[in-house]
Amino acid sequence: MKKANEVMVGAASRRRPVRVKLQRVNAGFSKSYPPDGQGKIWWARLGKALGTSSSDFVNASLFQLQKAAQLPFSGISELAMNASLALIEAAAPQNEIEGALAVQMACAHSAAIAVLARFGSCGGYASSVALASAAARLMRAFSAQVEALRRLRHGGNQYVRVEHVHVNDQGQAVIGNVRTEESSRVQSATKACDGHDKQGDR
Repeated sequence: MKKANEVMVGAASRRRPVRVKLQRVNAGFSKSYPPDGQGKIWWARLGKALGTSSSDFVNASLFQLQKAAQLPFSGISELAMNASLALIEAAAPQNEIEGALAVQMACAHSAAIAVLARFGSCGGYASSVALASAAARLMRAFSAQVEALRRLRHGGNQYVRVEHVHVNDQGQAVIGNVRTEESSRVQSATKACDGHDKQGDR
């Protein structure tokens, strides 16, 4: 219960992610504008969320997110776009390379969810298999992008060593390299035999 409360407190203390309002221009494009009218503050928050000070990078990223948030046979989803921005801001990119990876992650996630949402309306076994394959590839791509971002920040490989220790009732467990007196005598005798063998070979 304590951990659950800590998670809730941590989520509540986070600042609300930056959001956009969309004004439809045509079927494939909508103009983004601040939901509260504070243009300069909103634009600065967008830049910080994307890890850039470049207005061109922000504009390009918003356009790419719009394309990913466009539902099949429908317009651009403002809800999906704001969800993508929240995901990007949670990744906290520090530069344009990390920002581009975060945008790709958001787009891959949106595409995977869109594919999964079509399972209920797909017709036939072949269509189901094709959708399942596409969704699996997109989810693997998302996982690979998350790992790429981790490696970009921290570098190298990550190794996790897991050891299982089974202890019976009234038993004792010792973690580490254990060397008993008996094993020491066996090792000494083995070395002595090896030394005699080498001298005999000469």
